[in-house]
Amino acid sequence: MSSSAIRPPLILGSSSPYRRELLARLRIPFDVAVPDIDETPLAGEAPEATALRLSRRKAEAIAARHPGALVIGSDQVCTLDGAQIGKPGSHEKALAQLQQMRGRTVTFHSALCLLDSRTGEAQLADVQTRATFRDLSDAELDAYLRLETPYDCAGSAKAEGLGIALLARVESDDPTALIGLPLIALTGMLRAAGYPFFGA
Repeated sequence: MSSSAIRPPLILGSSSPYRRELLARLRIPFDVAVPDIDETPLAGEAPEATALRLSRRKAEAIAARHPGALVIGSDQVCTLDGAQIGKPGSHEKALAQLQQMRGRTVTFHSALCLLDSRTGEAQLADVQTRATFRDLSDAELDAYLRLETPYDCAGSAKAEGLGIALLARVESDDPTALIGLPLIALTGMLRAAGYPFFGA
């Protein structure tokens, strides 16, 4: 029997093109489904708790529609001094975020959930990345935002693109976590779930 024949369906529960591109690096078949959940943080909820809860809720929402599949849910929360920094949504808010973060070290919580809808078993991880931003001028920050328009990214910087020029240092156990899908953690979870990468 070929490895593809014994692979359960794999579904990425995300609307993010960045996560889709990362998962495609693994050269394994997968589908994409968009979860419809409320992503509002709960009152008094710690940033890492928000990220873990939302990653699981996304996976559960997709698994309910796809029995028999392995479902990946992921969420990222950016924090500065313990406070959450969300997706800016506009140029003005993005500029204010970058001004607040310049010269500072920000923590990104990249949470991951792999839910096996065959058994109901969920594996969870919070991969943290510390990113130190360069102390750039308002003009440089404004120019960056107009070039890349990262208004859908927590922290207003696309590290997979020109946003890497905003950073002076990145510290993480998983180089893909900052982009939004920690592949080292994910491949470990898939192996634990019995998913074959290199043949049956």
